[in-house]
Amino acid sequence: MSTFKANLVSPEKLLFSDEVDQVDLPGLEGDFGVLAGHAPIVSALRPGIVVIRAADTQQGFVVLGGLAEFSKEELTILADAASTVEDFDLTDLMARIDVLQDNLAKISIGQELDRAMEQLDHYKSLHKSLTLTTAF
Repeated sequence: MSTFKANLVSPEKLLFSDEVDQVDLPGLEGDFGVLAGHAPIVSALRPGIVVIRAADTQQGFVVLGGLAEFSKEELTILADAASTVEDFDLTDLMARIDVLQDNLAKISIGQELDRAMEQLDHYKSLHKSLTLTTAF
């Protein structure tokens, strides 16, 4: 199988940089996978799990949004916040969910409410994925 270079960067540090076989990403418009030879793409990311596959291994990383760009056989993921699945703080995620739920009643109907509800849905989906996932 052909490989390509993948980099995952958060504001704090470089979390991953190596040759990979495939990367699955939580795109804002839906999940998608990238393989060597993929057409150039730029995509916004929603909160979710990035799965990086190389040889016979796979690693999971939690991202809380960001951008992914694939061009010239290199994928760069610029995450708003990221960590390994093992190091991710579920307590912090639940606190974020609680704050969003508490604030919904204070937001008037319109685009701001729509964005808050969408963010809440993404966080709840991420929480469900992390509590059901046993290994990466």
